[in-house]
Amino acid sequence: MKLTDTHCHLDFKELAPEQSNMPDTLLAQCMKQHIHQIIVPATSPDNWQNVLNLTHFNQELTNDKCKVFACLGIHPWFLDNLEQQHLTLLAEKVTENRADIIAIGETGLDAVIAKQQNNLNKQLEFFEYQLQLAKQQQLPVIVHHRGTHNETITLLKQVKVPHAGIVHAFSGSYQQACQYIDLGFKLGIGGTITYPRAKKTINAIKRLPLSSLVMETDAPAMPLYGFQGKSNSPLRLINVFKRLISLRDETPQVIAETMENNISALFKLTANE
Repeated sequence: MKLTDTHCHLDFKELAPEQSNMPDTLLAQCMKQHIHQIIVPATSPDNWQNVLNLTHFNQELTNDKCKVFACLGIHPWFLDNLEQQHLTLLAEKVTENRADIIAIGETGLDAVIAKQQNNLNKQLEFFEYQLQLAKQQQLPVIVHHRGTHNETITLLKQVKVPHAGIVHAFSGSYQQACQYIDLGFKLGIGGTITYPRAKKTINAIKRLPLSSLVMETDAPAMPLYGFQGKSNSPLRLINVFKRLISLRDETPQVIAETMENNISALFKLTANE
């Protein structure tokens, strides 16, 4: 059985050892837990190169360490000091490193930050640009959303990214989920389903087709239920998997294989073979 963490900030200091962009021990631990792939989205120009550096070690990896895939983007949390020129820099960075990335992201909209910084229009501008970039580069997109379902779904319908992508950290209703699925998107399922209070999302996950789901941790953020106050880890993907198993009627093997097929098809990966 093989598993993939489709959203992990492996370059963040909580997970990466000092003065190193390749947490060898953690990757080996993941492989022992059957986590054979980790997808790492960038969040701002400051960490684009660190995320790219992670992929440069793949050629040195042996069978006892999982493989790392990179995405480049600008997260809505980090727009405060950014301007249009940074979007141009992103496009240039993506073009230069097209062979080393598998998606644009993490990008999207966040209502909490928009209220704090009064920057919803700027978020919309940066999000639309990155959707257009994904469309131009024929890449999927990793979408962040918090309290912005209507705005997010409207923009996704307008731009129509041909390779769709993943709605990261999905926490909505069945009806909302179906809107993303109808556009070809997969839903990133993580720690939210481990919280008993997340009834709306749990009920949606029970009903949705398995072909629409992928798993993630968002480590080191979004700790699972029972681990509040602690840094998250890609190793917690096992806990997400166990919780997902408890919500579904399919066997663990079918769940794992289907989600790996979802990931392989979405990102055109060959590492599953």
